Amino acid sequence: MHEFGIAETIVQTALDAARAHGAARVDVVRVRIGDLSGVVEEALRFAFESIADGTPAGGARLEIERAPVRCYCSSCGVEFATAPLDYQCPACGAISGDVRGGREMDLVSIEVS
Repeated sequence: MHEFGIAETIVQTALDAARAHGAARVDVVRVRIGDLSGVVEEALRFAFESIADGTPAGGARLEIERAPVRCYCSSCGVEFATAPLDYQCPACGAISGDVRGGREMDLVSIEVS
């Protein structure tokens, strides 16, 4: 499960940010996860809670924003959101091979107190 490695990085980054700002605890961590990233949300939540337990991030809320798959159609110049493995342009019907979003794994923000 690569979610444990991801969660470990998230928790360590949040703890480093809390320390750098003189905060006693981490309250909320927000991440953006792409639909093509291969990250299982429930597994990431479990890993985050397990790793954060017993640290100043213990009990912190993990908020996950899903990032949809975004493709660009070179035939008609349209960028569009779509489901994974459905790369057909809704405007002209051409199949796009230009995936421009959906692989993200971004740490968006950290709230500390």
